[in-house]
Amino acid sequence: MKLDIIGAGAFGTGLAIAYGRAGHDVTLWARNAAPLIEARESPRLQGLPLPDSVRPTGDLADCTSEIALFALPTQTLSAFLSANPITARIGVSCSKGIDRASGHGPTTLLSSATPIVAQLTGPSFAADLARGLPTALTIACANEGEGTALQDTLSTPNLRLYRTTDVIGAELGGALKNVIAIAAGALIGAGLGESARAALIARGFAEMTRYATSRGANPKTLTGLSGLGDLILTCGSTQSRNFRFGHALATGESLPEGTTVEGLHTARQLAAARADTPIADTVAALADGTLDIQGALDHLLSRPLRKE
Repeated sequence: MKLDIIGAGAFGTGLAIAYGRAGHDVTLWARNAAPLIEARESPRLQGLPLPDSVRPTGDLADCTSEIALFALPTQTLSAFLSANPITARIGVSCSKGIDRASGHGPTTLLSSATPIVAQLTGPSFAADLARGLPTALTIACANEGEGTALQDTLSTPNLRLYRTTDVIGAELGGALKNVIAIAAGALIGAGLGESARAALIARGFAEMTRYATSRGANPKTLTGLSGLGDLILTCGSTQSRNFRFGHALATGESLPEGTTVEGLHTARQLAAARADTPIADTVAALADGTLDIQGALDHLLSRPLRKE
């Protein structure tokens, strides 16, 4: 099966390696493809070379497959689609976030470019995919028939996909967990302990579910891989860029220039919308410097006592 993967960051490259290893004919588009073509290896996934069935390219004209997986940052997706013609019939978003300019999720943005859209999301690190470690994800497509076909096509011996028609639930689960991961990183960076992290994950999940259902999501979707599963992964590992960003906020460290932190954009979006999202509001204030760690802690702990 031919697949196009648009975006050769860590996750896009990890997917390309996984699908190439599984026997798919993969075209991997990169903004700067020359180093990838020459080295056959991404600097973000050192020691994990591209299989022979993966063709890196910098020319979108080489991307002629029916299915295109978009592994671009959510904040750049709209501009990319506006500037480039897309010929794929099915666009699969691999992004997790909310576009700050429009307030839309990535599948809504993709719907302007491809007739069928889907969301691939869930607990996964690029290196795990590239190493062939067992991984389970959610494929969300409103068209049940197309979703079933995508589930069959995009599952591999080591990558198991579960399907849903609840696109908004799967999409928001992936976006909102990034916000909670920032908070978890800040909490651990501040030395507040594992008990506090467990409480944050539980209350963060309640916040995610409350907000997503207010937007039309099925609350059961949030209990699956795209919500709770991804939340557990990103709140507990330094492999998560959002977790590392939160940790850096608490410790005064800095991340490498150009690091994508989708959770920060999502937190700011929720704060600006004045949604019932106290953790997201606190993350936005912490990142913007209007609260310090102690102020953030005081803000959350001083909220009125309530039923769980």
